[in-house]
Amino acid sequence: MTIRDTPEEWEIRATDTPFVGNKTSVRTDDVVMPDGSVARRDYQVHPGSVAVLALDDEDRVLVIRQYRHPVRQRLWEIPAGLLDVPGENPLHAAQRELYEEAHVKAEDWRVLTDVYTTPGGCDEAVRIFLARGLSEVEGARFAAEHEETDMELARVPVDELVRGVLAGELHNNCLVVGVLSLVAARQGDGLEALRPAEAPWPARPFES
Repeated sequence: MTIRDTPEEWEIRATDTPFVGNKTSVRTDDVVMPDGSVARRDYQVHPGSVAVLALDDEDRVLVIRQYRHPVRQRLWEIPAGLLDVPGENPLHAAQRELYEEAHVKAEDWRVLTDVYTTPGGCDEAVRIFLARGLSEVEGARFAAEHEETDMELARVPVDELVRGVLAGELHNNCLVVGVLSLVAARQGDGLEALRPAEAPWPARPFES
């Protein structure tokens, strides 16, 4: 048996959108179960995101420390952001986020992994890129606002991040998945075997 996720969609008898926010919304679907019963499912509708594990020549990862109000914590994260436009090329979005949040560009891009963050209650899909060949970008930074005005930047060795993840000291989903995927890729077929930066992404189809 091949272990892989497969597309499937159960019948929806009724649907409603009781809340529409600035970036996301909440949808309520009446879904037909395998036994014929109907169950109501509420979930957040999300445009999708990208994240960047930016690795420098000293085997350090570029990380950002930012306040996250829903969990009441200041978290260490990797640069990330929303897909601003439906069908947006995720590589372009990732390059934009790396520039805006860290003022850095990268020469080599690969797809590290694709994940659904919380598929039991949200349809958010995230593509996590590996970016290497880093260099600082000249020019003015973007105008930060809200939580972003208080962000901290650091470069942390991969081994230190792995230790923090396994010790329960680092919790951001994209950082945890990205760092552990990096380690797994190195121990497997190597980083050069990762998918190309514009590999298809069925969860959020895009044009090259």
